[in-house]
Amino acid sequence: MDARREAGHDGIAGIRILGTSPAMRVDLFDFELPANLIALRPAEPRESARLLCITPGAGQPLNDKTLADLPALFRPGDVLVVNDTKVIPARLNGTRARAGGTARIEAMLHKREGAGVWRAFLRPAKKVLAGETIAFGTPDDPLDATLIERGDEGEGLLQFSREGEALDRALERFGSLPLPPYIAGKRAVDTRDTSDYQTVFAAKPGAVAAPTASLHFTPALIAAIEARGVAIARVTLHVGAGTFLPVKAEDTEGHRMHAEWGTLDAETAALLNAAKQAGGRVIAAGTTSLRLLESATGTDGIARAFTGDTAIFITPGYRFRLVDALLTNFHLPRSTLFMLVSAFSGLETMQHAYAHAMASHYRFYSYGDACFLTRGLTE
Repeated sequence: MDARREAGHDGIAGIRILGTSPAMRVDLFDFELPANLIALRPAEPRESARLLCITPGAGQPLNDKTLADLPALFRPGDVLVVNDTKVIPARLNGTRARAGGTARIEAMLHKREGAGVWRAFLRPAKKVLAGETIAFGTPDDPLDATLIERGDEGEGLLQFSREGEALDRALERFGSLPLPPYIAGKRAVDTRDTSDYQTVFAAKPGAVAAPTASLHFTPALIAAIEARGVAIARVTLHVGAGTFLPVKAEDTEGHRMHAEWGTLDAETAALLNAAKQAGGRVIAAGTTSLRLLESATGTDGIARAFTGDTAIFITPGYRFRLVDALLTNFHLPRSTLFMLVSAFSGLETMQHAYAHAMASHYRFYSYGDACFLTRGLTE
């Protein structure tokens, strides 16, 4: 791999953080998932969702529970870290006009680069040239975007005709909720999704996908966790659509992660460090929280304030620095997220766990059931 830098501790943005994992064949992370196990709606009530507890090396490595059992898995002095990002209506449909005709263009925003600038996946990207404009609004309420540059795999950099809060309000009018394709391809987005696809922690707009592990939390579940003597800390990572793209390379070294912006403040870093020093555990609610925590932590195991971009890519062989346990949903085959959980608890452990989950009819992906993982001894 390229030379690596310890980065993010001084608040510098735009530095890519790489793991130290060896290259691995991507097909090792493939599996066949029956289509009927893809959840199209969340469990009701949320605490009724199933929870598979995975403890590598234990006599009983797999235990079937529900989310209502989650508080009992915590210990006094633990810290639960959640992601307070908020999903925005990031899917836009517009028209590109040029002499000789028009073309319908979909833009899936995935990373804000400035007050009026977004990176987006365009479809069909070949129908738009650099310098051309896409109209997303109406004649009475225009919202235009000019393609500044084209990137790889259908990505483009868009300069909108509005900025800041004015752009955010326009996205609310013209954008739609970016449900993952494995849900949106099977049913239309509706008003239920407006609340279902937003976590109880959502406070800071900027994500184009929900941190789905936190979709399971309710005020009652949070209160039960805090009653165990557990602190709940908030970080922000604006989840981008690139996180959920399948890995098309033959080995992990050939995959390029898309950067995402996140922040962890000094007060939260101090809380995490104090908890670890006192013997408590840091438990990440979701892979998004985990990736930000690992990005903000040095090889000395000390978390520090972080503000900026991270493109951390965690695969088996990565040496975890801070996180001790992870709550997460079941992920797509060949995805960077399945690679991450395989790094956390071991590839064979996770292959066995997913086989058990499928045989036991667990519900997969964003609206599905969850796992509680403890760290494996594979580092």
